[in-house]
Amino acid sequence: MSTFLRLGIASVFIWGTVLGQDRPNILLLLVDDLKPALGCYGDRWAITPNIDRLAAQGVRFESAYCNQSVCAPSRNTLLLGVRSTTLGVYSLGRNFRQAAPDAVTLPQYFMNHGYRTEAVGKVLHTGHGNHEDPASWSVAPQLEKVVEYLLPENSAGGRLTREDAFFTNQMLGKVGSLPKGAAWESTDVPDRAYADGRIAEEGIRRLRAASRRPDQPFFLALGFVKPHLPFTAPQKYWDQHDPKKFTIAPDQTHPEGAPNWAGKRGGEIVNYTPLTVENLREDAMQRKLLHGYYATSTFVDAQIGKVLNELERLGLESNTVIVLWGDHGWHLGDHGYWTKHTNYEQANRIPIIVVAPGRGLAAGRSTRQLAESVDLFPTLAELAGLPEPKVPQGLDGLSLALVLRDPSHEIRDHAYHCYPRRGRMGRAIRTERYRLVEWRSVATPDAPAEYELYDYVDDPGEKRNLSSERPGVVAQLAEILARHPAAKPRR
Repeated sequence: MSTFLRLGIASVFIWGTVLGQDRPNILLLLVDDLKPALGCYGDRWAITPNIDRLAAQGVRFESAYCNQSVCAPSRNTLLLGVRSTTLGVYSLGRNFRQAAPDAVTLPQYFMNHGYRTEAVGKVLHTGHGNHEDPASWSVAPQLEKVVEYLLPENSAGGRLTREDAFFTNQMLGKVGSLPKGAAWESTDVPDRAYADGRIAEEGIRRLRAASRRPDQPFFLALGFVKPHLPFTAPQKYWDQHDPKKFTIAPDQTHPEGAPNWAGKRGGEIVNYTPLTVENLREDAMQRKLLHGYYATSTFVDAQIGKVLNELERLGLESNTVIVLWGDHGWHLGDHGYWTKHTNYEQANRIPIIVVAPGRGLAAGRSTRQLAESVDLFPTLAELAGLPEPKVPQGLDGLSLALVLRDPSHEIRDHAYHCYPRRGRMGRAIRTERYRLVEWRSVATPDAPAEYELYDYVDDPGEKRNLSSERPGVVAQLAEILARHPAAKPRR
């Protein structure tokens, strides 16, 4: 039985009415490449006072996971409520409507129920041949640059760089011939000189306009782009961090006994100068990247703080549901990996924080309940008092509303995610203690699978694949994984 049905009539009084009386606004804060490297998650290097303040007002999910650790598929799962393996879209360049033309997205569902839906910044993935979704929004989304330099020397003299070409859909067939841009930039400029400062300013402008339309609730999605590479932010945010205090990852080796295709070296990160697979092993280079990741996280935190302050100043905070979500995790040298694109913990664990004032939710609490990105579609619909979504694509997610009321409540015993690599589909489940990854050949899916098993009680750093040593645990978890439909072929 669904959470909607279990709550029954009581939900009308808790979450509002289907008829729309006192419907809450929705403020969705999406942060690109943000792992739980935040003060409220206990990270000792993070300087994120505004996100920490948000967590103190709502519920923080300690065990939340994306459904695929790469930008476009992860954003599809959030906005469609279905996993990549249900949709059959696993890459950056394929728009979800090519696979599900009649799908109703999360903002589209709210728009169909009287909301004004707006997007600023990176919400769906635009780039690599992909594009935004006009059907989801009441007005055209306002996009901003992901790859942006202010100093010409960082973009080969002001030229189009490889990653900028990808994100602006230029010269996609000739990207390898383009110069690399710098991996970082710091200069003494105002916040609005970079995209996230402008996204915050435009978000504030949209909130002010919404406050003049009190009879129409809003669904506003702000897609901040840092800490995505390149690590570009005003100098003052770099200055808040002392690079000498960073400690490089203690174990930078591939997990013992893991298939060689399960990990990664190079990829996205070596599309930036001066980075190479070789110099990424150097302590000084790793400290510079750590500095960049945490500096740009502090920068985006400051922009989120401006938006939250304006929400309060306008008197909108008492009737606005706020969700902060990172689209996937990020390897910071663990296993010797950088960026995302794996089925390991650091690439898949994400921050989810939900604040819903005046709706009977816990405040300043955390929960160990396992959660997935797909859960936010049904959760927000329920918090808004909308009918249970019956959408053409179906929903893989479960509403987290009961958990938000009682953080000790359990609605699932595992989270599910996937990542395809080198002709194999890796499907995974994460329980409170274990992760099982099943690798199957895409060309011959009926051939025997290979497995990875990690125990996060005995081996939190994933140093050793235990699948051959604990066949009983593998069999038990494989039975759970088998309850999920097989992965759809690429569409």
